[in-house]
Amino acid sequence: MSTRAERNATDPDLGVLAGRLLFAAQRELFTTLADQGFGDLKHRHGAVLAYLERDGVRATELSRLSGQHKQIVGMLVDELEELGYVERRPDPSDRRAKLVCPTERGLAQMSAADAIMAAMQLRHAQRLGEQNYRRFKEMFTDITEHQRQYVRATDAD
Repeated sequence: MSTRAERNATDPDLGVLAGRLLFAAQRELFTTLADQGFGDLKHRHGAVLAYLERDGVRATELSRLSGQHKQIVGMLVDELEELGYVERRPDPSDRRAKLVCPTERGLAQMSAADAIMAAMQLRHAQRLGEQNYRRFKEMFTDITEHQRQYVRATDAD
């Protein structure tokens, strides 16, 4: 009988693989962002920053897209607002609602993060071949969405 560590070394499960990819991608992204002047950001801020739009997005939508609870998103938005990356503005389509909008610093961070992620993806596409990388992303997206749907369905029970 093998240990969990041995299994994870030779045949890692989906959670281990997804975690390894997430942590390695975050490490590269946030280290490079820090080198470019955004060293005040933490990995946890990615739950908001990854889904931030130039024209703003509601916190409820950030929660839905990221899979984080509304309270967590609210706390992250508060932190990012204090750091000068976002601001809350009235939603023109519903004055009762607020949009989380990037500031100039937030827009600069978004541009930098997009370039870093594009370079990361290009590196993997060149290594695997574009067709293989595209297929990998399609399958990974399918598994991710299937898992999220399964969790939502079991949460509803």
